[in-house]
Amino acid sequence: MKRALLLIAFSLAFTTLSAQEAKLDKALVVKRLASIMNRNYVYPEKGKAMHDLVKSKMEKGEYDHLTSHKEFADQLQADLRSIINDKHIRVVYDPERFDAIRSGVRGGGRKPPHNYGFQEVKQLEGNIGYLDLRGFADARMAEDVARESMEELMQNDALIFDLRKNGGGSPSMIRFISSYLFGDEPVHLNDFYWRPADRYEESWTNPEFASIRKPNIPIYVLTSNYSFSGAEEFSYNLKHLKRATIIGEVTGGGAHPGSPSVISGGFVVNVPRGRAINPVTKTNWEGIGVIPHIKIDSDKALDKALELARKALTER
Repeated sequence: MKRALLLIAFSLAFTTLSAQEAKLDKALVVKRLASIMNRNYVYPEKGKAMHDLVKSKMEKGEYDHLTSHKEFADQLQADLRSIINDKHIRVVYDPERFDAIRSGVRGGGRKPPHNYGFQEVKQLEGNIGYLDLRGFADARMAEDVARESMEELMQNDALIFDLRKNGGGSPSMIRFISSYLFGDEPVHLNDFYWRPADRYEESWTNPEFASIRKPNIPIYVLTSNYSFSGAEEFSYNLKHLKRATIIGEVTGGGAHPGSPSVISGGFVVNVPRGRAINPVTKTNWEGIGVIPHIKIDSDKALDKALELARKALTER
């Protein structure tokens, strides 16, 4: 009897899986994905090329051999990136996230990182403040945690921002943190161009955000090849404002922010809708990465920063 029940359960599970696979309407997914990229991708000509490529491949039957949702998503992502190697382009099959985005859940149903990315704040020997920051959360959600962390950090005589495990996040948090690092006047950090609205947006520090401001404190930013997007903006901003020494590896090279869009049937695409335009360089780090002042293996970057910080404080 038990064996029969197990066989029935297995049969039902297999039938359910097969039914799910049968729901994979490739033609509809391709049609909607092509339209999304054509209407929203930051460079119109590239968006049009992505549209034409995936539709052409669909018409030629080049997706017919793909049998799983994941394989199909991976191939679509590869095809889009073949037009332009933009690492912000991501295609996934994620029904839970699909439903969350469609329902208007903030963050698309994704849980914020531990402590909103503020992994560790501590004082190192020599009165050097250290912040291990794993992401830049939306400042509207994480302001209390950010304020507490920054006020503790700013009690020191030199600062180290460790972004070696930081994959990016919101420009609003970059602006919030940066406001502690400059003086009483707003400082122009970055600009963004957004294609869907055809508008430019400026990002400035706001001295009112910060209860403690130290415009002359030595700052060191640690990077790795994992550092990406928002982590790169923070590093690039401070580098070209001559406000920090960047130490570590060349970063990932993603300067096209965007947001997810639902496609169909549980498929989601992250669409780069904008591009950063630094007010100093008039360009950004897309495809290049942020080049550190001191190139060194990421696992040696902290020791180097401590060496430089202690030397700077001794000279003072």
